[in-house]
Amino acid sequence: MAIPKMTQDSSPVTTTPEQASSEQTVLRPWKPAALHGLRLRCPNCGEGKLLQGYLKVKHSCDNCGQELYHNRADDGPAYLTILLVGHLLGFALHITYTQLRPDPLTLALIMSLVTISSSLLLLPRMKGLVVAYQWAKRMHGF
Repeated sequence: MAIPKMTQDSSPVTTTPEQASSEQTVLRPWKPAALHGLRLRCPNCGEGKLLQGYLKVKHSCDNCGQELYHNRADDGPAYLTILLVGHLLGFALHITYTQLRPDPLTLALIMSLVTISSSLLLLPRMKGLVVAYQWAKRMHGF
């Protein structure tokens, strides 16, 4: 029995169960890849550096040769960073204001420093996470 499968141009392509099972065996595990990405390492081997500079993804891994230029992270890492920092800062602001009651200027300065430093720390890691997830799911030519 053939399994219909849609291609990008919406024309149905049939695959046999053997082909479908062989496609399942080449799936890449996304959890180890995501952990490698959070560590800013190659999602394939976990050894080579993922980024050159602050946010630029390397063309390929120095250790295993995995091509990394296929990524299309775009605005995803920025949205994830804003989501995490916003939620964490909201809880921190509430706890700080209700427990300590600092001067408003002091509170604003402290929260601004925490926001900027945590955003700068998280942004490359979120980019590594997105690139590693794309690699694991074979998105965009990986």
